[in-house]
Amino acid sequence: MVYLRDFLSFLGKRLVGAVAIMVGVVVIVFLISHVLNSDPAALWSGEKAHYSTIAATKAEYGLNLPLDVQLYHFLINSFTFNFGTDPVTGQNIAQELFFHGLNTVELVLVALLITILMGVVLGYISGMRFSTKIDTLIRTFYLASWATPYYLGAIGAILLFSVAIHILPSGAMYSPNLTPPHPITGIGLIDSLIELNFPDFVSGLQHIILPAGVLALLDFGIISRVTRSSVLDFRWSTQVKSARARGVPDSVANRRHVLRNALIDATTVSAVMFGWMLSGTIIVEEIFGWPGIGQFAYNAIVDFDYPALIPIVIFFTFGVVAANFLADVTYSLLDPRISLGTAQTQG
Repeated sequence: MVYLRDFLSFLGKRLVGAVAIMVGVVVIVFLISHVLNSDPAALWSGEKAHYSTIAATKAEYGLNLPLDVQLYHFLINSFTFNFGTDPVTGQNIAQELFFHGLNTVELVLVALLITILMGVVLGYISGMRFSTKIDTLIRTFYLASWATPYYLGAIGAILLFSVAIHILPSGAMYSPNLTPPHPITGIGLIDSLIELNFPDFVSGLQHIILPAGVLALLDFGIISRVTRSSVLDFRWSTQVKSARARGVPDSVANRRHVLRNALIDATTVSAVMFGWMLSGTIIVEEIFGWPGIGQFAYNAIVDFDYPALIPIVIFFTFGVVAANFLADVTYSLLDPRISLGTAQTQG
């Protein structure tokens, strides 16, 4: 009961902090959109817009109201997802954001799964083979991939797997001769399985491997480095030495103590990386033609679609804040000392 009370208190504090950050970001976005141009309606309407078009834009988005009233409506609309109509596509912006956002979540989740598998396995091997050629080779590999820009990795992957050896498609979510599954969860791979639509599932899997693999390959080094560091910290710890002294085989001791503690740090970093990967999707989605929030953001920038671009910025911010909140909660569950406030005193 004591732990549950402390955990709920810890959770409440983190939740209040996350909400406060989101409110602050929304206010900053609002102020920036007005500071960059004294007349946002003229900017949103286009460079050669007629006065009547600018007036209509002001009326539609409430830009003719006092600044404090605009801020109030902007806050309410942001947290109720009432962003109005996209002037470029004529679609409801919230619906566009929902559609593209779920496609990006699907891409990032698959990429994160690959990242965790590669990062933990290679990081564990590197730590257990400390100061050997294998350790040097793995560290060189993840440092080189980490230093590679997204656009270069994406183009290289297409040239290799789509152009040279023709084993994976170079873009889109499904083959053009297939009908996408009916949106149930909004995650295409899951929806195709629910409908038992295996052709769509196989096609979706083939199309997501390349963009997700690029995101994973360029980001797995972070988890590898954290895992390697954790392995080196616990490999010669008192718990491992005691287990070996009791006759526990090295493989069992390493699995129970070294790998387990390394997974705690890797899990926490993975939650933070979910928000990090969102920012990388803009370039990757545009190159692979993936209809996610990154491609939506790119098109909004190119078309000067500011009414759509502002909610996109809020979406990215929400993703980062939510990922950090999840990381805090996950770490407190894996290590109860965090929520009990004793990690520092015992560490």
